[in-house]
Amino acid sequence: MSRGVFVALALAAAVGAALADEMYTTKYDNVDVKEILSNPRLYQSYLKCLLGDSDAACTPEGKELRRVIPEALKTRCSKCNEKQKATVKSVINGLRADHADDWAQLRAKWDPDNQYFDKYQDLLE
Repeated sequence: MSRGVFVALALAAAVGAALADEMYTTKYDNVDVKEILSNPRLYQSYLKCLLGDSDAACTPEGKELRRVIPEALKTRCSKCNEKQKATVKSVINGLRADHADDWAQLRAKWDPDNQYFDKYQDLLE
């Protein structure tokens, strides 16, 4: 392989790795959020995780969610793939419809100054 081809492949691999780092992990894209929202035990576990002051009570999925929420809010989920955006929409709409008090607590925890959620209503419709 010529040196130029090797350099081009190395650059392509580096750019690909950099682009992959710019998106959130897809590791949890197949988590059944409808099951979580409809199962009181699972739901309370995730709620406790997201409302807590640390991630000590969190599953690995909950820890990852806690890690990305602040940035996702600031950037309108710019590192989310389409499946993740659809999941966010489904979860938020489900919380607003079926768990309004919990939704209010989550908003107070993650957006205490109302900087984000009101601006993102268009993403939820």
